[in-house]
Amino acid sequence: MEVSRHQQEFQRRGSKRHKGCSGAPTTEAAECPPGVDVHADLVVDKNAYGFLCEALQPGAAGPLRLKCRELQTNHISAFEIVTLLGSLDPSCLRRVKLCFENLGLTEFLVILPYLSRFPELRSLKLKISKLEHSTPELAVTLRSVARYLGSLSRLQELNLRCTWLSGNMCQILCELQAPLESLDLSYCSLLPPDLAFLSQSFHAPALKRLDLSGNDISQGLLEPLQLLLEKTSASLLHLDLTDCDMADSHLEALLPTLLRCSRLRFLGLRDNPLSMATIKNLLQKTLEFLHLDLFLYPLPLDCYMWDWPEFDWDLFDESVDEELLSAAEAEISQLLVDSGRSDLIWTDKPYSHKAPDYFSL
Repeated sequence: MEVSRHQQEFQRRGSKRHKGCSGAPTTEAAECPPGVDVHADLVVDKNAYGFLCEALQPGAAGPLRLKCRELQTNHISAFEIVTLLGSLDPSCLRRVKLCFENLGLTEFLVILPYLSRFPELRSLKLKISKLEHSTPELAVTLRSVARYLGSLSRLQELNLRCTWLSGNMCQILCELQAPLESLDLSYCSLLPPDLAFLSQSFHAPALKRLDLSGNDISQGLLEPLQLLLEKTSASLLHLDLTDCDMADSHLEALLPTLLRCSRLRFLGLRDNPLSMATIKNLLQKTLEFLHLDLFLYPLPLDCYMWDWPEFDWDLFDESVDEELLSAAEAEISQLLVDSGRSDLIWTDKPYSHKAPDYFSL
C-alpha cells in the first residue's frame, strides 16, 4: 500500500528522466513494472475493512495484486459488503460467507445483485434473520431472492444455517438453474413440506453434502427424511443429523434407508438421545460403509445420570458418569479393532476431528 501511494510519483519522475528528444517516453519508461498476483482467503471485519478496500483498489499501481478466492465478512454493513465486492477481481472468487448480526431479507437483497458479477462463485453461506409469517410482501421478497440466486449459474453450495425457513424451502430454491451439491439447512426449523420439496427436486440426486442438524425429526420429519435419503443415496458423501432429537425408534426406522447411502465418508449423529445398544448396532451396520472415514456419535444415554428430557447442557460436566463413558468408549474402540476397521474414526468428541468441507470432498 505504501508503494502504491507513491507509485505515480515514482513513474512521473522516471518518465521525465527517460524522455527522448521528441519528448515521448522511451519504451523502457512506458513498460509497466512486473507484478505478483497474491491469491488470498480474506476474513474482513470492521478493523480490516478500510485498509483492505484501499489495497483492493482496481487502479492501485503497486507490485502486489490481491486476488480473493474466498471472502468472509464479519459484522460489517450491507453497504460495506457491496463496496468490498465491487473492489474484487471477478475472475477468482469462489466462496462468499456473510456473517452479520440480524441480516434480514432487505439487506440481503442489497447484496445479492452484486454477486452475479463473479462467474466462478460456487459457494454462498449466509444467515437471514427470522422470516415472518407468510404475507404478500414476504412472498414478493422471496421471489426476488430466488431470482437473484438463480442468476448465480455456477452455485453448487448453499449454506442457510440458522435461517428460519419454515415452509419456505420451495420459494428459496425454485429459481436455481443447476443442482446444488452441498446444502446446509441446520437449525432452520424445517417442516415436512420443506423436506418433501427437496426430495422431489433436481437437487436431491446431486447432493454430496447435506446438513440437517437441529431440525426436530420427531415433528413429522422422519418419513420425508427417509424419502430424501433414498433420492440422495447414490451421491451422498457427507450427512450430518446432529441434535435432531432422534431416539432409538427413529434411528431404527431410518437405518434401512441410511444403509443405502453406501458412499458416505462422514456421518454425524451427535447430541441425539441414543442408547448404547443402538449405537453398538449402528457400529456393526456402518462397517459396511467401506468409504466411511469419520463418524461422530452421541454420548450414550446410559452414561447420563438422569433422563434425557431433563438433560441440561449448562450442567454437562455434572450430568455424565465418567466411568460409564470411559467404559463405553473403550468398548467401541475394541469393537473397531476386532472388526479390522481401526482406520474408521468413531468419536464422541466433535472438536478432535474436523469434518471435510465441500471443496475437499
